[in-house]
Amino acid sequence: MKGKRVAIIAVQIVMAAAAFSVQAQSSQPQHPRMAPLDRYLIADRNAEIALARSAAPPSVSNKAEIMVLGRHGFEVAVPGSNHFVCLVERSWDAAVGSPKFWDPESRGPDCLNEAAAKSYLPIVFMKTRLVLAGKSETQIGEAVQTAFNQGKLPSMEPGAMSYMLSRQADFGGGSGNWHPHLMFFVPFSLRTTWGANLPGSPMLAADDAPDRLTIFILPVARWSDGTADPRAGN
Repeated sequence: MKGKRVAIIAVQIVMAAAAFSVQAQSSQPQHPRMAPLDRYLIADRNAEIALARSAAPPSVSNKAEIMVLGRHGFEVAVPGSNHFVCLVERSWDAAVGSPKFWDPESRGPDCLNEAAAKSYLPIVFMKTRLVLAGKSETQIGEAVQTAFNQGKLPSMEPGAMSYMLSRQADFGGGSGNWHPHLMFFVPFSLRTTWGANLPGSPMLAADDAPDRLTIFILPVARWSDGTADPRAGN
């Protein structure tokens, strides 16, 4: 049962992860191609700023740089001073081949530290530029691999991590939210190096081979507003 839960988590939370349950692998994507751009945008800019801030505790997000998605890509809406960057990730941050790659309902508030902003966000920004340029999922995957091979995309920096503590997150496909959690980004590696996904271990992990990283996921007990997660431990 835990193995299936981990696979579902990888699709919903990591968004860039390529680990799916057998059921997810065999299902057809509900959105086989990109929906109209307006369905991915949040019309109220202030609402998107608030949603992005909800990814982390106010002690972090109040001084973070806030980015919002516009018609030409992510842009800075609020300058920051603590080297964190908060934004709302969209469905194409998932690995190429994910059933949720084009899900317009997906909203993943994420607040990344400086190391993750320097090494993980370039992948997000590149995918976003390709999406807005009208590229197909296959073309996006090929372009990302070419960029890695040519050294145009960085490897994960040591200490790269992010907060995903928003109660308002929606990972699409009718799945809604999951648990508040922290994510740690490392170069593609074995999950067992952190004891992840082992019986009794609170640490979960998902390998994302296309984006050449592994994401370790640590569920925590409280949302960014300080309220307890009533489903903690489930």
